[in-house]
Amino acid sequence: MVEIMWHLTGYWTSLTILLVLCLFIRPPGSHASVTYKPNIVLILADDLGIGDVGCYGNDTIRTPNIDRLAKEGVKLTQHIAAAPLCTPSRAAFLTGRYPIRSGMDATNGYRVIQWAGASGGLPPNETTFAKILQQQGYITGLIGKWHQGVNCESRNDYCHHPLNHGFDYFYGMPFSLMKDCQITQPPEKDRVLRTRLWLYTQTIGLAVLTLAIARLTGLVSVTWKIITCFAWFGFLFFASWFSSYGFIRYWDCIMMRNHEITEQPMVVERTTSLILREAISFIERNKHGPFLLFVSFLHVHTPLITTELFLGKSRYGLYGDNVEEMDWMVGRVLDAIDKKGLKNTTLTYFASDHGGFLEAQEGKAQLGGWNGIYKGGKAMGGWEGGIRVPGIFRWPGVLPADTVIDEPTSLMDIYPTVAYLAGGIVPQDRVIDGRNLMPLLQGSIQHSEHEFLFHYCGMYLHAVRWHQKDSGALWKAHYVTPIFHPEGAGACYGRGICPCFGEGVTHHDPPLLFDLSRDPSEAKPLSPHTEPLFDTVISRIARAVQEHRQTLTPVPQQLSLYNIMWKPWLQPCCGTFPFCWCDKEGDRAHPAL
Repeated sequence: MVEIMWHLTGYWTSLTILLVLCLFIRPPGSHASVTYKPNIVLILADDLGIGDVGCYGNDTIRTPNIDRLAKEGVKLTQHIAAAPLCTPSRAAFLTGRYPIRSGMDATNGYRVIQWAGASGGLPPNETTFAKILQQQGYITGLIGKWHQGVNCESRNDYCHHPLNHGFDYFYGMPFSLMKDCQITQPPEKDRVLRTRLWLYTQTIGLAVLTLAIARLTGLVSVTWKIITCFAWFGFLFFASWFSSYGFIRYWDCIMMRNHEITEQPMVVERTTSLILREAISFIERNKHGPFLLFVSFLHVHTPLITTELFLGKSRYGLYGDNVEEMDWMVGRVLDAIDKKGLKNTTLTYFASDHGGFLEAQEGKAQLGGWNGIYKGGKAMGGWEGGIRVPGIFRWPGVLPADTVIDEPTSLMDIYPTVAYLAGGIVPQDRVIDGRNLMPLLQGSIQHSEHEFLFHYCGMYLHAVRWHQKDSGALWKAHYVTPIFHPEGAGACYGRGICPCFGEGVTHHDPPLLFDLSRDPSEAKPLSPHTEPLFDTVISRIARAVQEHRQTLTPVPQQLSLYNIMWKPWLQPCCGTFPFCWCDKEGDRAHPAL
């Protein structure tokens, strides 16, 4: 009996050791299974170029915290934004769908939401990843920039507001940072139009004055009634446009906490510390999780608001200062995660909404980002510089460290990835263009699930990439490209921003074709004479375009001219409209610094 018990004990001991070995010793390429819902922290920069970050090749701007994130995780070298501008790109990021599917791209020249008091925005029937995670028991928060609209029909309906799209908590800017938010900066919004309106107003005023003088001196016999009517017309014309453009700081440059306006206009000098304080506080309040935190930086969008702590500290002027401050903010968020013991149970992600803004200049000073070896930048349809962005994931123990993946991925992939990790299911009643990245990140598959990616400029398809997995080729066909101004300058400096259609673009038939695996800078277009597969590739991409277009359905255009225009009855206001000003923050910002 004792001998039998001894043998049984030895058997169970051996079995236990075998089970432990199976659990903890994994062959190469395998990955840890996840049996819990991780915390998820998504960090998105604004207008950051892929060439601005140290781990992507920059050796003049210091980004140690972003570099550390890459060292401890997975770096994507072909991470692609769904649009080269913020509103459509962020809509795609939130929904996992090309912005054309939700009506969040435009047929006109205004390709982003133009006013906080506009009626356009992310439609209420769109399901964001925040809403999916909220349904799975996550506490969800958004800190920073929104730029997806606020109201639809009344000042307080909040139909486009973050709280109506799955976020339990919101602190930040419902619109977007711009030069108009800083008193010392020249106007940015509709600068050319405003100049013309001023000219028309002055012309009308001068005409009224001339008529009045001529009437007084007897040179003309025009009645005073006609002159008065003309004067009233001039006044009404002036009031019609100055009531919006004359008060942009009050209408657009506001900060909100949930539905409450906390600053109108915002005090830009303390916004950095306020956003940082709120992000850290959210992590501390919800450390028992699971939580989703979307940190949407205002950095590094112009006017490059930078605190004194970082002014003049970089080797790349004010833009470099702003990037280095943003990196420091990333470090503070990572420190908050680590100090609460959440590092190993948190998926952290860092990216930019699109490429750097090449045309952002002041004299000889460059105020926009650098897109490395890639052609083009912000707003430029399909050129790589406007859509290829940094993409970094960290999750110790689950994702490998210090790993580089050179496969096509998209910002839209975040949607199904976090839904999967939360145990949620993506909507089955619509097309989801993103793909779950976990198998690729963990190494269980070697190739991206994306075969084709479509690159829009507004509602216009400018380019398509085809990942030919069997050969390793990465083909890219450009149907439309912007005309650089001056010619050969690499950007639309003469226009200020590149257009999507009209006289400012060139249509290519046959399309310009590049193999990005051999020519990532898109410097040498291929031809039937230099590429034997030219006709085959163009034909296959054309067929993919046709198939893609068959999946599109008509939807209301959120960025139509009517939807983007300022509507006083929709204007968020912390007082009684039009007396909209308040400051509920005071000096509470400083402790975060």
